[in-house]
Amino acid sequence: MDKNKIQLFENKKVRSIWDAERGEWFFCVTDVCNALSESEAKDPNAYWRKLKQRLKEEGNQTVTNCHGLKFLADDGKMREFDALDTKGILRLVQSIPSPKAEPFKIWLAQVGADRLDEIADPEKAILRGADFYRQKGYTEAWINQRLQTIEMRKELTDEWQKRGVTEKDYAILTNDMTKAWSGLSVQEYKQLKGLKKQSLRDNMTNIELVLNMLAEVTTTAISKTEQPKTLGHNTQIAIRGGKVANVAKNEYEKATGQKAISSLNAKNKKMLEIKTTLPKKKNGRLRH
Repeated sequence: MDKNKIQLFENKKVRSIWDAERGEWFFCVTDVCNALSESEAKDPNAYWRKLKQRLKEEGNQTVTNCHGLKFLADDGKMREFDALDTKGILRLVQSIPSPKAEPFKIWLAQVGADRLDEIADPEKAILRGADFYRQKGYTEAWINQRLQTIEMRKELTDEWQKRGVTEKDYAILTNDMTKAWSGLSVQEYKQLKGLKKQSLRDNMTNIELVLNMLAEVTTTAISKTEQPKTLGHNTQIAIRGGKVANVAKNEYEKATGQKAISSLNAKNKKMLEIKTTLPKKKNGRLRH
C-alpha cells in the first residue's frame, strides 16, 4: 500500500490509499459518507455507523467487503477506518440519498484516471500539488519551496523504510530531528504557531521550510552512508541531521539579524514568503 493521500471533493477531504499490487484506490468510507451527506454531525463517524447498521440488516455485501485500513486521523495518529475500493464505493453511493451522488461518481472516475497519469508521468503529480496550494492562496515562491520539501521528505521516509523503520516510528524520528534543528519539539512548534491538527509544514515560512529540508536531506545522506539497523542508530542520525540545520539556522540569524523560527502561520499565506533584508552596517559592523 502507498502512503495516505487526501483527495478533495467539493473542498471536503476524502482520505485514500493506493494499492500498487492491485492497481486500485481504497477510500475511507467515513470521509465518503460525510462528503455526500448534507448534515454536519459533531461525530464524523455517526452517518457511516447508522448506514452500516442498516446495510447489515439488509444483508448488503458492501459492509462485508470493507477493509480495515490505517489512515491519518485528525489527532495526527494512524488509526484504522473502514475502507472500500472504487467498486465498493460506487455501490455504497447507491445507498446514500444525495444530490451529490452523480458528481461524486464523476469525481471518483477522474481520481482513478489522474493516478494512472501520475504513474506514467510523475511531473503531473507535482503540477497537481502546485495547483492544490495555489487554490489555497499560497504564493508561487512558497509553493515552489514546499514542493521541494515534499520530494525530500519522501526520499527520507523511503530511506527509513529501507532501514526497517516502521511508519509509527516516523513521528518519533521527525520529532527528534525537528528539536535538534529548531530547539522545539513538533508539538511545541505547533503551539508557537497556534496550530492544533493542521500540518506544521503547511504553516512554515520559506526560511523554516529550507532549514527543515536541510535537516531531512542531511539525515537521508548520513543514513545512506551508515546504513543503520536499529531504531536507536536511526534516532542518532536524525539528531545529527537536525544539528547540521541548527548550525545553518544560527548562521542565518547572525547574518540577517532575524529569527528563523516564526509564529507566523497560514492564516496570512503571503507573510510566509519572507524576503530577508540584511541589517545595515555601522562602522564596518552589522547593526542589529
